[in-house]
Amino acid sequence: MDAEGLEGFRDFVDSRSSALLKTAVLLCGGDRHAGEDLLQNALVKAAGRWQRIDEPEAYVRRILYRQQVSRWRLKWRRREVSVAEPPEAGAGVDAASAAELRLVMREALSRLTARQRTVLVLRYFEDLPEADVARLLGCSVGTVRSTTHRSLARLRALAPELAALGPASAEDRPARDFSPVEMRP
Repeated sequence: MDAEGLEGFRDFVDSRSSALLKTAVLLCGGDRHAGEDLLQNALVKAAGRWQRIDEPEAYVRRILYRQQVSRWRLKWRRREVSVAEPPEAGAGVDAASAAELRLVMREALSRLTARQRTVLVLRYFEDLPEADVARLLGCSVGTVRSTTHRSLARLRALAPELAALGPASAEDRPARDFSPVEMRP
């Protein structure tokens, strides 16, 4: 943008930004901060094309409307909710020990082979059944089972402190009700 265009853009922003901000705030349901963000994004887009714009105010308003409609269409967008005080940590949760466990887990996983790590991540973090893991890795279900068994054994050897995450003995585990279909060889 040349000096004349820059001066024209500044004049436009100085003279029309308050009216455009009112429109943007209304488009955002009365949220002033969201309106300011919306207007700022619209002005940035308009600045890039300033030399080719015939009717600047109409152009910026059209950008405002279209950006707001795009925001409405985003399903994953979540609004932040401001609260007076931060939420309390869960009962019995020690943030330092949880962070320490994550570091121990990361270190232990990094010391596994790539195949062992992949099987554990797919089985336990992605919660995929053995058949899906076998299909993804191009191997048999038996290979997935044996790799899982060896990987968990190695993980326990590398980081015995991870045993605190799960039941230590068979009597601590919940009882399962096996159906005849599950007991087939």
